[in-house]
Amino acid sequence: MREINSLQPLPLLHNATIDLLKTSKNLLAFSGGGDSTALFFLLLEQNIPFDIAHVNYQTREQSDVEEAYAKKLADTYNKQLFTFTCKLENANFEHSARKERYTFFENIIQEHGYNSLLSAHHLNDKLEWFLMQLTRGAGLVELLGMQEIEEREHYTMIRPLLHVNKKTLQAYLENYKITYFTDESNTSFKHVRNQFRHHYANPLIENYEEGIAKSFRYMEEDAKRLLPHQATRIKDLFLLPKDEDDLINIRHIDKIVKLLGILLSKAQRDEILKTKSCVVGGKIAVCFEEKMILIAPYLKQAMDKKFKERCRQARIPSKIRSYLFTSHIDLSALRLDHTL
Repeated sequence: MREINSLQPLPLLHNATIDLLKTSKNLLAFSGGGDSTALFFLLLEQNIPFDIAHVNYQTREQSDVEEAYAKKLADTYNKQLFTFTCKLENANFEHSARKERYTFFENIIQEHGYNSLLSAHHLNDKLEWFLMQLTRGAGLVELLGMQEIEEREHYTMIRPLLHVNKKTLQAYLENYKITYFTDESNTSFKHVRNQFRHHYANPLIENYEEGIAKSFRYMEEDAKRLLPHQATRIKDLFLLPKDEDDLINIRHIDKIVKLLGILLSKAQRDEILKTKSCVVGGKIAVCFEEKMILIAPYLKQAMDKKFKERCRQARIPSKIRSYLFTSHIDLSALRLDHTL
């Protein structure tokens, strides 16, 4: 592997994203695979500050070798390395792995004060997601899925390579003889996502990359127009103007709940619209009122009688009250009897 100083910068990162990353404290999710390794060196080329986090699932013989490679890169380029080792059951492995991975990342972010989490998702991944959602039945917002810059509860999720195809990243690695590892599970057709990747997403990108990238840009602009309202945020309480169209409501709710750390399933979306008052995943309360929708973390907290009476008079939903009490939010700021 050549020294980074000998590499010639390639225009693979958007200038706006580079500017954002240079003023942020960044944590890179690093697996040792081709995508995250390419992003590691592209960040170095642009003198972007970052540290790395690596998860060892102990699923393959080379898992420990990949972790050692992460340590070698961290030592070589003076990066702080955070590692986490876990052993998961095979049942629903991908779901469990994602949950463990993001819990690990988010704990690091909060403990060490990082502003951004960087992921090496690329254009092929975006199309793969799009096609999978298309076959399951989804609206435009759900079809688009991941975005290059996405605000979450305590940090910003940034995917600097989302406009770059896999083949370009592969050529970059090979051109500069950069070491990386290949996870053989990515070629196994027992995972549905691999079937979509191999049979549909990759061939489409290979033949129609320019048009696909352009279509995503157009759809992202259209998606913004499909979210016509602006929610008011008070700490982690969101006040969303209620629309006559529940499709618009659920799109806004989906975005807010995702910001609070939960990806809604179709069953959860249906439950929200059917009940108009529910707790999602045991964590987030979503309550419809006459003119607005209230969304907040769901807590169980004893409240004094005076506060509960004030909430009743202000027509504040019971599922929201404990969060307001615990967070010391001024009830007069809610104005539930007026349009925002």
